[in-house]
This record gives sequence, C-alpha cells and structure tokens, in this order.
Amino acid sequence: MQGIYPFDSTYALLGKSLDISARRHSLITGNIANMDTVGYAPKDLDFQKTLEKVIKEDPGDLARTHPRHLQPRGGQASLSGTVRSDPGNPSIPATVDIDTEMTNLMENNLKYRTTVEMLLRKLSLLRHTITEAGQ
Repeated sequence: MQGIYPFDSTYALLGKSLDISARRHSLITGNIANMDTVGYAPKDLDFQKTLEKVIKEDPGDLARTHPRHLQPRGGQASLSGTVRSDPGNPSIPATVDIDTEMTNLMENNLKYRTTVEMLLRKLSLLRHTITEAGQ
C-alpha cells in the first residue's frame, strides 16, 4: 500500500539527494577554505555511489505486517563513511586545486538546483491535483 500515499518514495529519494548534495557542498567549501593549509588533503563525495549506499542502508518506511517478518532497519543512513580524501604530503604545500574545486562546486550546485526543481514540480502536481479535486 506504499503507492497510495501522496508522499511516495520519490520524495524520499529527492530528500536523500538533497542531503548528499548539501554534504558535498560542505566538503568542497571546506577544501576551498583550507586551500593554503599546508598538508591539507582535499575531501569529496562520489554522489552516485553515496546515493546508492544511502538507498541500500535506509529502505524507507517499511511496515512489519506479520510476526515472522524480519524487523525493518529504520532511521537515517549515515553519510559520514563515504568521504574520500586524497592523501597529501605534509612537506608539500596544500594540494587543493582551485579550478577543480570550483568545477566541483558548480557541478554540485547544478545537481542540487535540478533536484529542487524536480521536488517543486512534484509538489506543484500534487497542489494541482488537490485544487482540481476540490472543484
């Protein structure tokens, strides 16, 4: 009976995507802020792999309909275990490349804005449905 609710798994997927984009944005801006820090190793998230991992870890709102069913794993999946870091040499100045980081930031911003637009369109469709049903 999961598909009868207006907030289906698409909303959950879009929410997880926004969480990952926000986390990646934080990492990229941290890289830019530490650009002049000696020995700082830049960090990044692989968006696709992280999203796949989060989807597998957090299957959503599952209901136990029979006493012999396995207990569903609930809760928010963690994004902390997916951070990649490039090892740097402390004797060499920071290895943060501003061009790479700005490219990553723009790419991440585009993904975030696209996801928000998809969410807004989904909500607009829901609002339209409610409005038409009330007439």
